[in-house]
Amino acid sequence: MSVKIKAIELGGTLFVPASHKDLEHILSGEKYPELRSVVIDFEDGLSSSARPEALKRLEVLLQELQETTLLRFVRPQDQQMLKALLEVEGIEKVDGFILPKFGLDNAEAYLSLLPLASTSLSWHIMPSIEGRELFDIQQLQQLRDRLLPYQEQIICLRFGAQDMLRQLGLRQTGSIYDMLVPHQVIANLIMTFRPYGFEISAPVYPDFSDAEGFQKELTYELRNGLVSKTIIHPRQIPLFNTCYKVDEQSLISAEKILEEEDGLLNLEGSMGERKTQSSWAKSIKRRAETYGIRL
Repeated sequence: MSVKIKAIELGGTLFVPASHKDLEHILSGEKYPELRSVVIDFEDGLSSSARPEALKRLEVLLQELQETTLLRFVRPQDQQMLKALLEVEGIEKVDGFILPKFGLDNAEAYLSLLPLASTSLSWHIMPSIEGRELFDIQQLQQLRDRLLPYQEQIICLRFGAQDMLRQLGLRQTGSIYDMLVPHQVIANLIMTFRPYGFEISAPVYPDFSDAEGFQKELTYELRNGLVSKTIIHPRQIPLFNTCYKVDEQSLISAEKILEEEDGLLNLEGSMGERKTQSSWAKSIKRRAETYGIRL
């Protein structure tokens, strides 16, 4: 595994079907130069009949793929496809894999294919929890404990918001955080994984014509500790990058907190304290270094 990729570096992660006509230009970074990470999707975004041809096409593209700052991942259909992909010539040119429908029933099958970060053959991964485990804190805790040995190579955890809604018989029309049960499920994920050092990516905002709603949701997610976000349309890329800029006052507060050795600070009328707020301050500095300052 190369240098550890941080979740903040992902930006908005664009999911692209493996059969997409412009896949080559997207993966090269030419088509969307502001995009920070992309997922070649062999799962939900692709029909079963299209997978064999798409897999052959990816094998050809890998031979010609050049190095770029764009982070490139593959979401296989399942662990059997992951095993096949790991044997494809040139697969080392991608940065890692999403593990779809990751759960207690297949965790061992997935993780047995992926050596630990202490070996030269390890990969960056993003497990995606999409099944009934989402609704059971004890099962989430079991998944967390199973993933702890792999924490060094896990960029972040993802979860299937649309899979969650399917199991509840619901359809999202606005922000998922306005829906009672999904809001609680996401809170449980944060509560179970974040204190143990796992980052969690935010779910898709399905109305890509609603720029205001998208940015409002991003602001809410940042305030609650979610990092990165699944995006489904290129018009969401600049909106994401703009929203992730840090306002100058927050950066000043973060720097003052990190400079302080002990005690309390007066930050424009609000309390600052290194012991309790240094994690927040470090995240603000990383965002500013990655996305810049909001003017």
